[in-house]
Amino acid sequence: MRELRSSSFWRAVTAEFLGSLLYAMLGLGASLRWSPGPPSVLAAALAFGLAQATLVQVLGQVSGGHVNPAITLAFLVASQLSVLRALGFLLAQVLGALAGAGVLYGVTPASVRGTLGLNALHPGVGPAQGTAVELLLTAQLVLCVLASFDERRDGHPGTAALPVGFSLALGHLFGVR
Repeated sequence: MRELRSSSFWRAVTAEFLGSLLYAMLGLGASLRWSPGPPSVLAAALAFGLAQATLVQVLGQVSGGHVNPAITLAFLVASQLSVLRALGFLLAQVLGALAGAGVLYGVTPASVRGTLGLNALHPGVGPAQGTAVELLLTAQLVLCVLASFDERRDGHPGTAALPVGFSLALGHLFGVR
């Protein structure tokens, strides 16, 4: 409970809230149909990947730049995060993502808004297949993040942002196609 009185705890929770807000707003915003024609899967994948890489770089010193509940849970399971901090991060991430979607909804013209970047399964893909792909892609991202932040790694701490961003973009390219 002493952690709740720590200013670093609240800075980290606030960073996760703001990171999740920006991630949702930027990634979903790039997924919208701003011009006629089909939305660009590549543009959306790059937007999500670049947003994640940027947020890991910027927020890494404050909170680790998780911005994703799966990453937070992975760090909790790997004993890299306290239960209290993980709960704070999870709450901040959910509220931040909702706030980011809300801001995007508010600043986007109704004609562009559509489903606000909501994905749906391809007609030939069943719910079990979609869930399996999502689990595999999440595992791929989690493994990349854990490997990139491993203390035994010879790289510099700031080098984690690019592999994490590329990993997320790769997952989008595979899963959204």
